[in-house]
Amino acid sequence: MTSFSGVYPYLVSPVTDGGQIDKPVLTALVEHLINSGVHGLTPLGSTGEFAYLNADQRTEIVKTVVEAARGRVPVIAGVAATTIQDAVAQTARYAALGVDGILAILEAYFPVSEQGVEDYFRAIAAAAGKLPVVLYTNPQFQRSDLSLPVIERLSHVENINYIKDASTNTGRLLSIIERTQGRMQVFAASAHIPACVMLIGGVGWMAGPACIVPKQSLALHEAVKQGDWKKAMELQRPLWRINEIFAKYSIAGCIKAALQLQGFAVGDPLQPQVPLNEAARQEIAEVLRSVGAL
Repeated sequence: MTSFSGVYPYLVSPVTDGGQIDKPVLTALVEHLINSGVHGLTPLGSTGEFAYLNADQRTEIVKTVVEAARGRVPVIAGVAATTIQDAVAQTARYAALGVDGILAILEAYFPVSEQGVEDYFRAIAAAAGKLPVVLYTNPQFQRSDLSLPVIERLSHVENINYIKDASTNTGRLLSIIERTQGRMQVFAASAHIPACVMLIGGVGWMAGPACIVPKQSLALHEAVKQGDWKKAMELQRPLWRINEIFAKYSIAGCIKAALQLQGFAVGDPLQPQVPLNEAARQEIAEVLRSVGAL
């Protein structure tokens, strides 16, 4: 089974005004990130605006990324649904396209019981076959979250090997690491805490900011791997500005605006989200310049 670690950018989803996936732009972004040295790619994460895409668009994005990556780095595709039936169908579809892993996300309108949450992720793991599964928990956006007991039980499923926890609660991460006893590896979920997460036993990070600061992210990862914590924190602290700007503006809008400034015509965030105004774009440009990304 493939082992995942390192920097995995959450890819944006470039969509034309006519609703088509802009394959050339997405392919160019994939090529740029691989050439920058990233360890893997994650289409259809939060930054990929999966909640705003239809099934055909999601499939086209995964297909495009797999074809563009050409096996050079692992591709972990996001599966997100409100029903087990849909989640299983997505998982089977992306597995057939040649992904290397599944990022499992639970969408919920009505609250879901702990048993329902557990059943959902177990069904995805079964549909994934031998593909590794990464659980994704983000209490900021999700109606129903993964509790620690559910995470511990799911860690005994053979191919549920990873979790990306976006709670930003390092105490919760320590609890996960202690409860799962090496059965489940932890990915950080934000540009401001990966050094901390790796210090306590994490294996890397999956995050949208890595799309716009891949080289800075990789330098930080290398410092951590070398155990040079002084250098790691020198690299980590400036990246806090990236998170500050994301907290101020919408995530997808901010990353798409940043990529546009870097020369990638990824378009605007999908409606009903609205594009950032010129003042916001200038502020993002200043932040990018401050970390050497523009």
